[in-house]
Amino acid sequence: MITVHHLNRSRSHRILWLLEEIGQDYDVVPYQRDAKTNLAPPALKQVHPLGKSPMIELDGKLIVESAAIAEILCARFAPQMIPAPDSDAYVQHLELMHFAEGSVMTPILLQLYTSRLGEAGAPLQPRIRSELDNHFSYMNGLVRASGHFVQDTLSAADIMLSFPAEIAMRDPEGATRYPELARFVGMIKDRPAYQRATEKGAMNG
Repeated sequence: MITVHHLNRSRSHRILWLLEEIGQDYDVVPYQRDAKTNLAPPALKQVHPLGKSPMIELDGKLIVESAAIAEILCARFAPQMIPAPDSDAYVQHLELMHFAEGSVMTPILLQLYTSRLGEAGAPLQPRIRSELDNHFSYMNGLVRASGHFVQDTLSAADIMLSFPAEIAMRDPEGATRYPELARFVGMIKDRPAYQRATEKGAMNG
């Protein structure tokens, strides 16, 4: 059995979705954000010093970091979701797995934090918006005719990129500015496994 340490309204939704897609049973240990600060609860630090979600327990081992979790789960239970290591697609796969938690998350988090500063954060907003557009436009250009990234069936990269793609769609003009990302988000939300993960996350969030 796999245990997921799941924080409500967080990137751990991707891991629930992945587990639903690959048909693996799992238990959820739920955690709630603080209603005032929106921060994760101290209880997560009792599991791991970083106090972040998602984390999973697999074979008695605690595994952290979304991309590492996705890579390990796919390699073990759904190798078809990772391109062959000797292929060009595998290089892009690695790039995008790191991009999803590296490059694109920087402006997303900056926007989140500076938005709470009001006028004090205003001077940073043009640069942050420019960087968001740069990263989202890059993602928009990567979506294949099939609606996926990297390969023409669901891959680990699709799982990881779902979070920033959904963030892009929160902008009222997001669907117009990034139509391929809008198509991708619509496609994944129509998947039964995604819908099951959303329901389980809501039940445990």
